[in-house]
Amino acid sequence: MKILITGICGFVGSTLAFELKRLVENLEIIGIDNLSRPGSEQNRHRLQQSGIFFRHGDIRNPSDLENLPKVDWIIDAAANPSVLAGVADATSSRQLMEHNLVGTINLLEYCKRHGAGFVMVSTSRVYSAARLSALPMDVKNKAFVPRFAKTCEPGFSPAGLTEDFSTQPPLSLYGSAKLASELLILEYALAFGFPAFVNRCGVLAGAGQFGKPDQGIFTFWIHSCRWKRPLKYIGFGGTGHQVRDCLHPSDLAALIAKQMRRPKKSGSVLNVSGGLANSMSLAQLSEWCASRFGRHKIKGDSVLRRYDVPWLVLDSSRAATEWNWRPSVKLENILDEIARHAESHPEWLDLSNGT
Repeated sequence: MKILITGICGFVGSTLAFELKRLVENLEIIGIDNLSRPGSEQNRHRLQQSGIFFRHGDIRNPSDLENLPKVDWIIDAAANPSVLAGVADATSSRQLMEHNLVGTINLLEYCKRHGAGFVMVSTSRVYSAARLSALPMDVKNKAFVPRFAKTCEPGFSPAGLTEDFSTQPPLSLYGSAKLASELLILEYALAFGFPAFVNRCGVLAGAGQFGKPDQGIFTFWIHSCRWKRPLKYIGFGGTGHQVRDCLHPSDLAALIAKQMRRPKKSGSVLNVSGGLANSMSLAQLSEWCASRFGRHKIKGDSVLRRYDVPWLVLDSSRAATEWNWRPSVKLENILDEIARHAESHPEWLDLSNGT
């Protein structure tokens, strides 16, 4: 089997490459990346040393895909992953759409020509920010907890959001681009007869991730606490009670390996996340860091940013039922992996932020 991984020099793309090479026998991997993210050059050398063929290119440019060899599957891990991209970010709205939507169209045209299957690494941010922000919340143990008994929102239960939760705007420009990509993937697959899967992931986290305040928050927070960098709780009273779940990309790779082996089951949209067991608030993460590295003063800013939500945890029951998939890497192990990386890489935040 031969596959193409886009964004292969990023944290998710490179981790998927190494894990899939381990999980799938006789797998040939080709990767493409524009190396625009600071720090990604380091992953390029590791990939090439592992026998993975690398092509420097940009999926926004159709000509960069023309000379790629025919593959059996594309795994699309290339994106600007910031929910603030195009709004409160250095990236313009046009650049965001080119990265996260136009790039998808170019890849789908490749699949149409070659009959390749398509696996999309999508996001939990396709779910309605307005509906999430309106959910009634209590606070327990320094974390928001929804008032489940007082909520009649479709697709919402004590296990988290299902795939049926509202995707009605506003989402964010980032979320809307990803949702539009999801729809196009399913339409292209039906129209031109190639298999396709859409995997909506919670926060992906692990050692070697490029942490920033608006993406890779678990990694950014742990590295910042280890090296006593300035930190701030933003919005929701400046308390850090907002909650997210996290997933190690090796668990995502395990599902993708199953999907590529059973292409006839294609066409589904799945939540793929750590769920409640792998969720915590920023305040709880700070307590974890304090026990590991010592106390670190964190400021509070009550001003709410656009698109921030108090609680976002996915229910992956459909993936469990249809694919016998469950996350295997526990939250504590993810945090410990990131912490060990932070302890041995004092330069990582500067490297991954281009400073």
